[in-house]
Amino acid sequence: MEQRIGELYEQLGDLKNQIADLLEMNHRLSLENHHLRQRLDGIHSDEMPDSQQDEGLNLPGEGHDNLARLYDEGFHICNLEFGSPRRNEDCMFCLDFLSHTK
Repeated sequence: MEQRIGELYEQLGDLKNQIADLLEMNHRLSLENHHLRQRLDGIHSDEMPDSQQDEGLNLPGEGHDNLARLYDEGFHICNLEFGSPRRNEDCMFCLDFLSHTK
């Protein structure tokens, strides 16, 4: 029974790592999508009159970029450990927060 519990604990750790990887990939793809939309809006803004340019913009602000930068520099941005160093590990809570603040 102890061996089975150990195996389940290892499986749980593997699942946790997979979730962290998926959240990180989701965040990376979301940022790439955001930047591509900005470029696309820049291309289309040349074709639109000035009055229509401002109406379609609903982009995240500078705060999101600052939080993403802090996370990339190795600090937690989640409400559980905000500002503390991440110790070279990804945090599922931080990645989830970043993916929901776009």
